[in-house]
Amino acid sequence: MSNINYHDSLLVAPLRIIALNNCRELGEKINQLIIERRHKALSEAGSCKSSFKMQEYDRDDYLVSYDCPRFGTGEGRAVINQSIRGTDLFIIADTVNYSELFKMHGSISQMSPDDHFMDLKRIIMACGGAPRRITVIMPYLYEGRQNVRTANESLDCAQALQELTEMGVETIITFDAHDSRVQNAIPIHGFDNFYTSYQFIREIFERNPEMPVDADHLMIVSPDEGGMGRAVYYASLLGVNMGTFYRRRDYSITVNGEHPIVSVEFLGNDLSGKNIILLDDMIASGQTIIDAAEELKKRGAAKVIICATFGLFSNGLEKIDEAYENGIFDNIYTTNLVHCPNELLHKQYYVNVDMSAYISLIIDTLNHDTSVNNILDATSRIQELVKNRLLEQGKF
Repeated sequence: MSNINYHDSLLVAPLRIIALNNCRELGEKINQLIIERRHKALSEAGSCKSSFKMQEYDRDDYLVSYDCPRFGTGEGRAVINQSIRGTDLFIIADTVNYSELFKMHGSISQMSPDDHFMDLKRIIMACGGAPRRITVIMPYLYEGRQNVRTANESLDCAQALQELTEMGVETIITFDAHDSRVQNAIPIHGFDNFYTSYQFIREIFERNPEMPVDADHLMIVSPDEGGMGRAVYYASLLGVNMGTFYRRRDYSITVNGEHPIVSVEFLGNDLSGKNIILLDDMIASGQTIIDAAEELKKRGAAKVIICATFGLFSNGLEKIDEAYENGIFDNIYTTNLVHCPNELLHKQYYVNVDMSAYISLIIDTLNHDTSVNNILDATSRIQELVKNRLLEQGKF
């Protein structure tokens, strides 16, 4: 998957990574993978080894130490403990990690997305313009769902992107953005939206070796019309049909910030006896995806596998557990791009898809100032997975 030629390409600048406390574990995995990849490159470099050392290929740690202490009032500041002058700096942040805490007026408070985003800006301010280049990796795009204005309301995501670029950030990297058109807010800066489709399909194939991949046994379903593009992409690559749900809402009233659903209709082929991959970009409360899975089972689906890039589970796991016990779904796959509670990791139905190798490759590629096109587009790799699966099943 890598297109890096370590012998011919030069670093933009020495690599450094700041993984905010809200994604420390992910940052450490990424750091270790880059160390191993570059040490392997060194061992294969032969006579070129001295030039690799000059470019700091042989570091034992790319992570930069920092602190974000708080005053008793809850006000904060950022302190970077190592020199980052002239470096190619990547800052990784998980703005929806509710497990991070801080003390304010003697009480313990959970950090909100706003608190995390402010800490990210503090880190950038603490850099003081010293790095040669700053790239922010924000897997879950801060305020990504508040991306359009339909009334007298704020455009939080667009404003956040503009703030980061005005502070000196050159490129913002995210995954499965709720609406990637928000990048129009920063037209002269970099905005890369990577997808998790390859990692999900690979994991599903590995864990379901007997699952047939054909239109008679498998279908891709989106829980609503907003995710149809994602479902069409998966269905096209797997050579199967897709379906979606149409949710009729009562727009005359608002309940908990949303217009209530009046009725649900399924648009697609017969589901009887088919395995279903139910796709969404995120699981927030979980109600939408559980309702969709329940409707699929009512229509005769044999197996329902739920895939969502971001498992937020903002209302806890009680309803999810209940749905699983009632046979509404078989598995839930989400990534480690956002915080995952230990309780969820030990659930029988849950699969955590590790994205650290992918991010490490993205960082390594960009640090070499090499094109990311072939890692941005997962189509050929997914086609190879499907081809191998069909060969195993004697259908190719």
